[in-house]
Amino acid sequence: MDRIDRSILTALQDNARISNVDLANQVGLSPSACLRRVAHLENSGVIDGYHAKLDAAKMGHDVLVLLHITLKGQSAEMMAEFEAAVAKIPQVLACFLIAGESDYILRVAARDVNDFGRVHSTYLSALPHVLRMESNFVLREVMNRTMPPNHL
Repeated sequence: MDRIDRSILTALQDNARISNVDLANQVGLSPSACLRRVAHLENSGVIDGYHAKLDAAKMGHDVLVLLHITLKGQSAEMMAEFEAAVAKIPQVLACFLIAGESDYILRVAARDVNDFGRVHSTYLSALPHVLRMESNFVLREVMNRTMPPNHL
């Protein structure tokens, strides 16, 4: 991966809907060369997909909660059962297996605090093998990137 590939990736992170002609102009390539490079980045798996970034608040989900979860154990079976169960909860936007004091961090969306209480009591408290849960309410998103531009 060279400087031009990194420039392409940075531009696509800023605007994945940019036209190939505009992208080519921005990174200093001909449109056909730019298209070949983007295709190579897609085929090699560096570009994993294109997604619409949705505004949760405008969709009626004003509360975002980061949930730290510790399991009772760390057997492969326990972790697989937990992960399968958490994947079925639509309000869980992301689940990360982590190293540290907790085992997982979940990103959970809710309409309001009462809705989060309902999600917690109905779904989250029923997750298998959970020893401890700690909820952290997000006050505001400062920034959110998939990859730091200067490291591409």
